[in-house]
Amino acid sequence: MKTYRLFTLLTGFALGTGIACADTQSDIDDFKSQKLALQSELKKLDVRVTQTDSLAKDEAKRFVVTEQRQQDDIGRRKVEFDSLQVKIALVAKDLQAEKNKQSGYQLAVENTKSFRKGVTKDLAQHCRDLETLIAQSLPWDRESRLDRVGALRRDLETGNASPEEGLSRIRAIYAEETRFGDEVVLINRPMVRSDGETVNARVLRIGNQWMLYSDEDGNKYGLLVRSIGKDGKIAYSWKEDFSFEERTALKLAIEVKMARKPPQMVSLPLSLSIEKEEK
Repeated sequence: MKTYRLFTLLTGFALGTGIACADTQSDIDDFKSQKLALQSELKKLDVRVTQTDSLAKDEAKRFVVTEQRQQDDIGRRKVEFDSLQVKIALVAKDLQAEKNKQSGYQLAVENTKSFRKGVTKDLAQHCRDLETLIAQSLPWDRESRLDRVGALRRDLETGNASPEEGLSRIRAIYAEETRFGDEVVLINRPMVRSDGETVNARVLRIGNQWMLYSDEDGNKYGLLVRSIGKDGKIAYSWKEDFSFEERTALKLAIEVKMARKPPQMVSLPLSLSIEKEEK
């Protein structure tokens, strides 16, 4: 009985030992497989690490290159910015100079406008002064002469005539008035004598100072004299009472102008003095 139990124990031990050996070998094989797998993984990891290191080196190189490019680009842009700043300063300077020119031109335009306005005002004043002189001059086409000057004055005051046109027209008016003051004219026209009688007369005008007339028969004569009226203004009236010598001188002057007598010096009863009109 004891022998059987011992045999059984030995058999069991042997079986257990065999099983244990089989399990150990299997574990060893598993370990080897795991080792190989781990070694393979390690190699793969080494390869990946190597690749990663290479990529990192390449990335580092690219970073350095990129950073250098950025630095170069920053430097270039800074140079461009500085150059642009200089250009902006130059443009601003030119713009300011142009503004100064524009201001100068505007000031010149305003001065020109002011000057032209002053010239127009002075011309209008000349017209008023000339109207006053014509109104006090001989009553010879006085209305038409005053209308001509008055039209120019109104055009100047309303801006319908430029200073150039005003100068041209007033020059022509002064030329006409100068000619009026220099010429000696004889015309036939009806005359109203001091007593209200109307006669067909020969009127002799000597410049802008004197007028005298005789009727067609040579019996009635008159000389225009100036006087200061009660209102202080110059007035004109006919003097028609003459001595024989004065009548003869007036008749001779008219006949010389009419070419009925040869050219000669004639002494006329004329004066530049202005008589005061009695109250």
